[in-house]
Amino acid sequence: MLLQGNLSASNGTGSDPSVFFLTGIPGLEALHLWISIPFCSMFTVALLGNSILLYVIKTEPSLHKPMFYFLAMLAVIDLVLSTTTVPKILSIFWFNSTEISFNGCLVQMFFLHLFSTLESTLLLAMAFDRYVAICNPLRYITILTNSVIAKIGLAALARAILLVIPLPFLLSRLPYCGSHIISHCYCEHMAVVKLACADTRLNNIYGIIVTVFIVGLDLIFISLSYVKILRAVLSLSSKEEQLKAFSTCGSHLCAILVVYTPVVLTSTMHRFGRYVTPHVHILLANFNLLFPPMMNPIVYGVKTKQIRDRVLLLFQGKSF
Repeated sequence: MLLQGNLSASNGTGSDPSVFFLTGIPGLEALHLWISIPFCSMFTVALLGNSILLYVIKTEPSLHKPMFYFLAMLAVIDLVLSTTTVPKILSIFWFNSTEISFNGCLVQMFFLHLFSTLESTLLLAMAFDRYVAICNPLRYITILTNSVIAKIGLAALARAILLVIPLPFLLSRLPYCGSHIISHCYCEHMAVVKLACADTRLNNIYGIIVTVFIVGLDLIFISLSYVKILRAVLSLSSKEEQLKAFSTCGSHLCAILVVYTPVVLTSTMHRFGRYVTPHVHILLANFNLLFPPMMNPIVYGVKTKQIRDRVLLLFQGKSF
């Protein structure tokens, strides 16, 4: 088979490989065509959903508010995350196009981790938005001005770049004198590290530090925001006011679950699923990549009345 020929050709040696070879989902190569159907469907929904979300937010003046600006940023991040990896995954499934250049692999890995970091940081920014809206409602507009939102976005981008930019440099310094076969659908940091024939402790330690710094700190601050939000909501006099205040957080809480649940599940499987077959790990990693971009526009479209109404008008062919 072409795939086997490609992979066997990659088993040469060389400390500076010009190409790597992605296996797709190891052990399930015969099912790649069938697996591509849900992958392509999720990718299509993600592209359409996030594009519609951006169009609605841009064209509807009543949605030009801090919460929806953050939501637009989230949609852009989800679009980039999807388009960075899924086209290559589908080309592997459909055309056995397993080859990827070493530099191309590093670029894909950089954008993947950069925008994954941005997504986590943006969820933290959206938690801050909900905290201000509920705990300081009278000052909401004066605190979250357009310039402040722009600064938060730039700070999130700067943080992501500073944390992720060392990864390709750490990988490019390593020799790859063994197999050039990456047992994955896309170039992920640790999957590439495993191919190096040198001491990779620095890569491993830095990877752990970045993960803890991003996911750990962001989740801590998100949790603190919601503790304060919960206190403020419970201090309201009537049940109706409490439900109304907390309902404004529903979409954001769903987005947190959509993004972090697959991450936690994947991390747990990697550390404790010693006897889990490799293809299960790869399928979970792909689920972690595909599920949030698909679900975020659906969650916000269903749970946010302003967006839901505008989307319905759009599909009915009526002007806003």
